[in-house]
Amino acid sequence: MLEELYIENLAVIEKACISFRDAFHVFTGETGAGKSILIHGIQAVLGQRVSKDWVRTGCDRASVTALFTDLSDDVMELLAEMAVSCDERQVTLTREIRADGGSIGRINGKTASVSALREIGTLLISIHGQHDNQILLSPEHHLQVLDEFGGNPTFLTAYQKSFRQLQTIARELGKLRREEQYRRQRALMLQKQIQEIGALQPKPGEEEELENALIQAENAERILSGLNNAAGILNGEGEDSAVEMLQSSMQQLREIEDAYSGTEELMERLKAAVIEIKDISEDLRHMADGVCLDEGRAQKLRQRYHAISQVKKQFFCDFDELLTLYDSACAEMENMQEDDDKIAELEAQKQELLADVTEKARALSDYREETGNRFVERVSEELRFLDMPNVVLTVQQEKGKLTIQGRDTVTFLISANKGELPKPISKIASGGELSRIMLALKSVIADRDSIPTLIFDEIDTGVSGKAAQKIGIKLREISRSRQVLCVTHLSQIAVMADTHYMIEKHTENDRTVTQVHLLDFDGRTEEIARIMGGDNPSALMLENAREELKRVAEGKI
Repeated sequence: MLEELYIENLAVIEKACISFRDAFHVFTGETGAGKSILIHGIQAVLGQRVSKDWVRTGCDRASVTALFTDLSDDVMELLAEMAVSCDERQVTLTREIRADGGSIGRINGKTASVSALREIGTLLISIHGQHDNQILLSPEHHLQVLDEFGGNPTFLTAYQKSFRQLQTIARELGKLRREEQYRRQRALMLQKQIQEIGALQPKPGEEEELENALIQAENAERILSGLNNAAGILNGEGEDSAVEMLQSSMQQLREIEDAYSGTEELMERLKAAVIEIKDISEDLRHMADGVCLDEGRAQKLRQRYHAISQVKKQFFCDFDELLTLYDSACAEMENMQEDDDKIAELEAQKQELLADVTEKARALSDYREETGNRFVERVSEELRFLDMPNVVLTVQQEKGKLTIQGRDTVTFLISANKGELPKPISKIASGGELSRIMLALKSVIADRDSIPTLIFDEIDTGVSGKAAQKIGIKLREISRSRQVLCVTHLSQIAVMADTHYMIEKHTENDRTVTQVHLLDFDGRTEEIARIMGGDNPSALMLENAREELKRVAEGKI
């Protein structure tokens, strides 16, 4: 619960330290005294938006510190996740607001982000003000209210898990289908590449081999003549062949070897030369035997070379790129087939999930229908207590397309007078009726959460008399299980409080100063009498106020 609130230099509040207990607290004061500033201060430490205009004129900064005790397990777990140490299950939240518009948050003195304050704040305090009536006036909020009242998130959680899976698959399937037209066009081009190149069945290195074979085929006669002539020159039948000439040279050297002894080495070299030339001549004749003069083969080589050249020209690439293009086209076509298989698989999954989501949406709708009946019963009971016995509340539940919240649209309808058909709240409810309906909703929903502190900011707008008294009784009743703080203008509510603070504004040294006073019994008597009859209340007003306070204390109201 909120145990202490310290405010410094916040608007007209120079300094204020307010202590709270686990009870029903009210804040009263004249219009403009600064009650709204108190709420702003609490909102600040809860991580809500702040304004530099909140800083007291002439000051560098404003600060608000709130001490919370008896923390719930949920809050302790969250603080542990934030690495914030807590002793004795209590935590201090601080918000400093600078005059230049900046702000800084702290948790137990440790610097913290505003989002961290906000996350913790949602578990500590729930503030209800006149703006909350927009929840009633806007049907889009009614479904959330109904689900909060239901208190069992199992159906919605199960539905949303399946719905998100369905969304994921639908997005992936949609992406693949959007790409399908491109894939079809791409497939036509790839098929053409595969057919044209595949028909050739090109092999690595084939172009170079083909060029060489074609050169040989087109020059076969010249090559054959050259090889044979070269072989004949080296080792032909005539006396002018190289072998015959070398052998003649050797014969000349033999004839002089008896007269000249220095020719032995030269003779050996000539013998080796004869052997080498004979080998070369033999190799040339073997090569000549391999030369083909077949014109038909040459024509086939020309056709093959031309076919390859045409395909290269068609796809603007060289021979090696042609092989790569064929391989990549085959691989891409295979991937496209995988995409088609993926689409079929996703479509099957989508249909299966759609059936599951539809079934879970039906179960959620059934649960909401049952919840709606209980909701009407509970809220109607509260409204009867709040002096609205003739109000008929109806939960209109319509089914539509599947969304993240299910397939239901929920609208709260009321009939404020007997004999009238229920209509949307926004069309027939007055301000006072809205306040009481809102309080009835908060009363039945409060049992569903563990937030320890509830703040009601002028929820009594448009209410007076017996209805105001009933609101006070209801707030007192709620305070027996939760800490309740209420800003009010009505004496019927103020007398119900366990603790009463008066917010008072006055002037000191030409500066406006707001102070918060804890009232004792006599102070409460004077303040309640002022609320009843204005400034300078009469003795009768004072007596009436005193009697009302005594009646509450004695449990007679």
